[in-house]
Parts: sequence; structure tokens; C-alpha cells
Amino acid sequence: MKKPFLMLASALMAMSILAGCNTMHGAGQDVEEGGEAIQNAAD
Repeated sequence: MKKPFLMLASALMAMSILAGCNTMHGAGQDVEEGGEAIQNAAD
């Protein structure tokens, strides 16, 4: 009974960690593009 629950909980944690990494990567790209736009406007 506990083994399927632990497998499901582990899978959900792994998916949330991977989704979090992907989200942070996208946010980093957005911040970088915003910085480049400010830099280009200053030139």
C-alpha cells in the first residue's frame, strides 16, 4: 500500500522540480531580454 503512494509522491516531486527549473530558465531569459532592450535604448 505504501509503495505505490511513495512512487506517486516521488514522481510528482520530480515533475514539480523540473517544471520549476524550466520556469526559472524562462524568467531568466525574459530578464535578459529586458536588460538588452534598456541597453539598446540607451545607445
